[in-house]
Amino acid sequence: MTKQLIMVSTMKFLTLVLFLIIFASTHADESSNATNSIPVVCSNNCNSEYGSVLGASPTGVTAYSNCNSNCVIFEPNHHEKIYTGIKWQCVEYARRWLLQEYDVVYGDVEIAADIWMLSQVSNPVSEIVYNFKGIVNGARNLPQRGDLLIYGKEFLGTGHVAVITEIDIEKKILKVAEQNYANTNWQDDYAREIKYVLDDDRYWLLDAHLIGWKRVEKILH
Repeated sequence: MTKQLIMVSTMKFLTLVLFLIIFASTHADESSNATNSIPVVCSNNCNSEYGSVLGASPTGVTAYSNCNSNCVIFEPNHHEKIYTGIKWQCVEYARRWLLQEYDVVYGDVEIAADIWMLSQVSNPVSEIVYNFKGIVNGARNLPQRGDLLIYGKEFLGTGHVAVITEIDIEKKILKVAEQNYANTNWQDDYAREIKYVLDDDRYWLLDAHLIGWKRVEKILH
């Protein structure tokens, strides 16, 4: 009887050991697959590690690193179950900023430059529609906080979009929040500054390939 108990205990022990080996091996494979799922272009020559936090706007809209401008991982992001775009592209950040700040989003676009062609944004829950006005660089009035700066396709073949978070009239600069531009850590609650000049009663933002800015306006009836 004692020998039988010893044999049973030994079998249970060996079974437990085998289970632990299989469990560890399986999870090691999952971890390896997770690492390998990131393309080489998104893990080499990064200005910062893919998915790391770069900074956050004054109201707390966080920006994440896309490693470099050549990295594209077709993984969708959601904020409170609402689709905001592909991680961690500039289009995703601008849409998420509008959602968190104004409860509106713009529609799907192939590249950032296409945002310039959109005429409406909407509340994803109520489906209320708002004007999305385009103002060409060189306007008679300064852009406003919350306006989206839109860059033409000449910039990296896709264009770019950034959000104006603050305007310093004394220094004549705009502060912007964005993703997938330099992919470097922010020094403060904004990604970079853009200078502007007033010439012949028109305001010009001094940034290459900038088309102008888009503004959420009144409700359409």
